[in-house]
Amino acid sequence: MEYFPVFAQLTARPVLVVGGGDIAERKIKLLLKAGAEVRVVAHTLTDTLHQLYSQHRIEWIAKEFTADHIRTVFLVIAATNDEVLNQRVYLSAQQQYKLVNVVDDQARCSFIFPSIIDRNPIQIAISSGGKAPVLARLLREKLESLLPQHLGAMATLSGQWRARVKHKLKTITERRRFWEKLFNGRFDQLLKNHQYQQAEQELEQQLDQDYQGGFVSLVGAGPGDAGLLTLKGLQEIQQADVVLYDALVSEEILDLVRRDAQLVYVGKRANGSCISQETTNQLLVQYAQQGKRVVRLKGGDPFVFGRGGEELEVLTEQGIPFSVVPGITAGIGATAYAGIPLTHRDYAQSVVFVTGHRKTGVEDKHEWQSLARSKQTLVIYMGTLKAPDIATCLLRYGRAADTPVAVIAQGTQVTQKTVVGTLAELPALVKNMPTPALIVVGEVVKLHDHLAWFGEQTVLNNLPTGDVVSNPKEVAYVG
Repeated sequence: MEYFPVFAQLTARPVLVVGGGDIAERKIKLLLKAGAEVRVVAHTLTDTLHQLYSQHRIEWIAKEFTADHIRTVFLVIAATNDEVLNQRVYLSAQQQYKLVNVVDDQARCSFIFPSIIDRNPIQIAISSGGKAPVLARLLREKLESLLPQHLGAMATLSGQWRARVKHKLKTITERRRFWEKLFNGRFDQLLKNHQYQQAEQELEQQLDQDYQGGFVSLVGAGPGDAGLLTLKGLQEIQQADVVLYDALVSEEILDLVRRDAQLVYVGKRANGSCISQETTNQLLVQYAQQGKRVVRLKGGDPFVFGRGGEELEVLTEQGIPFSVVPGITAGIGATAYAGIPLTHRDYAQSVVFVTGHRKTGVEDKHEWQSLARSKQTLVIYMGTLKAPDIATCLLRYGRAADTPVAVIAQGTQVTQKTVVGTLAELPALVKNMPTPALIVVGEVVKLHDHLAWFGEQTVLNNLPTGDVVSNPKEVAYVG
């Protein structure tokens, strides 16, 4: 071990920084964040450092460095582009047994600055011993994505209760089990939701009454590509005891669920297997009342044609706490992967999301007139089964027969398939298309030919009306 890792307490302790440029500024900001009393020796200061000096947040003690400046400080940092001066600072610090760091000069460092993950008071430092600082930074970025922001609040509140827990639970084993259970239960979820008072009440109940309670997280899985799952969604599914997932959640995303979690399928497919919404609601309540951390994992976004609101109403009635993690809805994800912008100054100034599970006919006249407006993009979910009726109504209420249309199947996945044509050809376009599929109506579809970027794009022209290419990596222009 080349360097011994140490966390230094710098609050109100003097630290000398030799240099007043951009690099010195970055180091000084870190030192101030740690509460250090910063003393600066430099000919000039950056605008930011000069402002800090004017605000009496740092001391500008001299323009020329002398060895005497080191005598009363705790740490020394040299951040100049003058190698001779840096060497003088280093030797002076060594002679006075002071820890010193010459920035970007490992040979003249008795301590180094690690990459820092700050969840105050939780801190994680990563160092390559000065060998590969960029690699250390990349590792920090990966860890940042895995560590939730509320860890600091969790540690702070736990610290306030530590003495009381120690008084009640006499053995180390009892205390360890208590904290492990607390950190993996509702306490964690409540802090994640910034419900600090409820979190403290949960802690007290767990300690005084051995209270058992569950929590439900409603998580949007996105349209299929596992890379589009949000960071918070990933954290939720990796902490869940039970995951209730629907038919639109891809295998790649299910592979990210914690290995020992229980997976429960509650999907619905048109003309296929179906778990009733009432059954799903009952399962959510049942698992939560057993004290488990439950994730309801839905394709796309749970509040966009996902019945998320209905499920939360049931949880509210039962007094079960919950949180919501939005997801990228298919209307945004699939169209982006197909190179179809939903709005464009030349083609569409608005976008409307609708579900294909709707009634058609005269009774919907005013609504269909609104949906059939030009200069508007219409995104239709679950519309393949009723595509003939949808096309008929849009044509009847004013949309032109040659309006460009796209059908995007299995959007954002490697099997994504896009066919394009006109509104009059919509029934032919959806024929034999795999599901789930999304229908896009509007002039923006014209841009698909130029902006398609995902997968291998093969544009086939002059196809007879109604032809559909079977290769999922090909794009067929029908008509």
